[in-house]
Amino acid sequence: MKAFLKQIVKVVKKDDPELAKLIEQEILRQEKTINLIPSENIVPLSILGAIATPLMNKYSEGYPEKRYYPGNVYNDQIEQLAQKRAKRLFNLKDDWEVNVQSYSGSPANMAVYFGLLKPGDTVMGMNLAAGGHLTHGHKVNFSGKFYNSVQYGVNEKTGLIDYDALEKLAMKYKPRLIISGYTAYPRKIDFKRINQIAKKVGAYHLADISHIAGLVAAGVHPSPFKDSDVVMMTTHKTLRGPRGAVIFAKAELMAQIDKAVFPGLQGGPHNNITAAKALAFYLDKKPGFTSYSKQIIKNAKTLADELKKNGFTLLTGGTDNHLMLIDLRPLGLEGKEAEKILETAGILANRNSLPSDLKPFNPSGIRLGTPAITSRGFKEKEMKQIATWFKQLLIEKQNPGKIEKEVIRLCKKFPLPY
Repeated sequence: MKAFLKQIVKVVKKDDPELAKLIEQEILRQEKTINLIPSENIVPLSILGAIATPLMNKYSEGYPEKRYYPGNVYNDQIEQLAQKRAKRLFNLKDDWEVNVQSYSGSPANMAVYFGLLKPGDTVMGMNLAAGGHLTHGHKVNFSGKFYNSVQYGVNEKTGLIDYDALEKLAMKYKPRLIISGYTAYPRKIDFKRINQIAKKVGAYHLADISHIAGLVAAGVHPSPFKDSDVVMMTTHKTLRGPRGAVIFAKAELMAQIDKAVFPGLQGGPHNNITAAKALAFYLDKKPGFTSYSKQIIKNAKTLADELKKNGFTLLTGGTDNHLMLIDLRPLGLEGKEAEKILETAGILANRNSLPSDLKPFNPSGIRLGTPAITSRGFKEKEMKQIATWFKQLLIEKQNPGKIEKEVIRLCKKFPLPY
């Protein structure tokens, strides 16, 4: 653990030794494990610094120059800077506006719903087992409780989106909102085709690119902006920023969404997080971020290829982005069991539903991705080693304790950047 983190632990320990010990243990856990969870990443040191500032002391309900509390002159400038940098990152003009206040992805999607729809309107998103998100219309979520949800899926043989079937479903149910962008889909998305379908039935098109936002910003994945009405993204996955979300919308729709965010869903924004978002957008515009994003893709493709060579079956046969899904059924394993074996060896990959699964708490797949390990400096050589460990653990049933020692040795070569 380097000086910055040691200082944080020291400060906390002065007031609360018990909590400081837990923080220290979590830092050490991150240092000695290989994190393949595709929705997680490792932020740069400067973003940690921006979060740990007195900016969090201030209430800033409202929007720049229209606050409900005095003393916001600098928070106004910080929020405006974040907005400016967010648009610049994605090369957007004045026909797009952005809200940078949302606390996270789910409330951001809720704001889009509340801003553009009425309760009971029909929404259409990918079902959870096929790779969609809870907020895309799942029955246990607000999106499936307050709205009439129609769910589309993928071809169960190929694992790919069937755009013709999607169009037929849209023509039948005439949704008011169609959602693209997914949490467990390893291929590129045809945003143009989905937008054409949306316009045929008079629907808004919301692209939820929470997972692939960084890849889009770097130009290594197709962009949804030309073919969407609203684009939502979290800032902590491939964008490598703080936990939070932003909502982009066509200028004529933004006032409705702003009102849904505040006062509709939340009070004061988290100003330290807004500052960290501004910093992330600045860092993501630098050439090094493009190189990083390209390496994410290289690592993912190498890992997918090596897993197949080692006897694993992948949904869709591989990946075009940062993530992939292993079908465990040929191995006679369930997702929960495989996840536990891997974690015992110091490798984190989460259990995940496959398109035909009916049991989300113990599904048939494992989801893994490369953003966090790429942030640590892992490259193709390390992907081959990880694939070998997967084979040793899940196929050959080798001792996880033995593999864990090897994992820790590798992690020491690629320390956290703090």
